[in-house]
Amino acid sequence: RTGKKLVWDGIKFTNDQEFKKDQNYKKQIAVLSKDIKQLSKKYSSYTSGLSYIVINTTDNKFFLYKNKKLIREGLCSSGANKILQTQSRTYLFKTPKGKFSITGKRTHPYWHRSDWDFIEQGLPVPPKDDPSRWEAGTLGDYALDLVDGYMIHGTIYKRLMGMPVTHGCVRLGDEDLEIVYNTLNIGSKVYIF
Repeated sequence: RTGKKLVWDGIKFTNDQEFKKDQNYKKQIAVLSKDIKQLSKKYSSYTSGLSYIVINTTDNKFFLYKNKKLIREGLCSSGANKILQTQSRTYLFKTPKGKFSITGKRTHPYWHRSDWDFIEQGLPVPPKDDPSRWEAGTLGDYALDLVDGYMIHGTIYKRLMGMPVTHGCVRLGDEDLEIVYNTLNIGSKVYIF
């Protein structure tokens, strides 16, 4: 608007009705309406009435939703984005990004220590079925499985909450983890960005 006159695409209009009758204006409104409809449909497919969680790996925060309402938010820890190089393999400690589903839920989970844990500590890597690979208490009281061994779980390193320090899993504090565990079901969506 310039004063009482409308300007659209270099054309001056004297009132709103004249402006709304312009064919270019009508086309633009139709395109925008179509875009809004598509975005609304996509948003609805991502945010059904089911519970879901959103993980922001940049800010290390999580947002838990139920019935499209935010019911809990807080700090989390995600992948450190670092590399461990050995003679035979390269490990990238990064939280995967995308749309995932909860594939399993466990209470009092045991951690099956990966080769990289032994390598980082300067210890010899034992066979895959060695009892030294199983460790209790490290993952907190609950674990929610995602994909390829990645999980949402607790931590004994509470002072590091909110920092990118994991080997790829998402860590939550005890109270947050319990609420997330009790809210999400197998099949619930997990959005990580």
